[in-house]
Amino acid sequence: MKTLTKAQKRVLDCIRRLLEETDGQSPSYEEIAACAGIATPSTVCVHVKNLENKGFLKTKFKSGRSIEILEHQRRDPESGVQVPLVGRIPAGKPFEAVAVHETIALPASMVGKNETYVLKVEGESMIDDHVMDGDLVIVEKRTSPREGETVVALVRNTDVTLKRFRRQGRKIRLEPANPAYKPLVLDEEEVEIQGVVVGLLRKF
Repeated sequence: MKTLTKAQKRVLDCIRRLLEETDGQSPSYEEIAACAGIATPSTVCVHVKNLENKGFLKTKFKSGRSIEILEHQRRDPESGVQVPLVGRIPAGKPFEAVAVHETIALPASMVGKNETYVLKVEGESMIDDHVMDGDLVIVEKRTSPREGETVVALVRNTDVTLKRFRRQGRKIRLEPANPAYKPLVLDEEEVEIQGVVVGLLRKF
């Protein structure tokens, strides 16, 4: 399956919605730009061309009002979105993050509302939450987690770890999901929440 960037997916979703709202009347680039929150129609034109090259759309030459979603895409609206695979995250003792310059395709339904990325898990401190060594966790970039959510936390500006988030008075408690590991209890200023886990990928 050909994968899409977030911007391409947004443009495709807007075209699909506008076609449905007008009983199949092709939208203009200006209408697509307004729907997708894109500044200029020329940028929409680039996205439409890329979508056509990937087999999602069909357009008529030099016509801004002749865009058609190909039939197989009408039946299968769920398309892949490329997100960064940015490194590995310890589910154990914190250690310095290692960047990885790759991307991975996710179903659009698994991509968070905010910036989303994927991390590879190392360690077993979260196994009772069914997060295993070697799993890939999908992380939405968010700095204000809810109580009990699993977070990516930067500790003392140097180390990252994957733990459950709890507040304990004026402290932050980062809890493992494995009794073999002890929780980390830290001052608020020692912890920076970098994201919240919104999904999990695993190969069997």
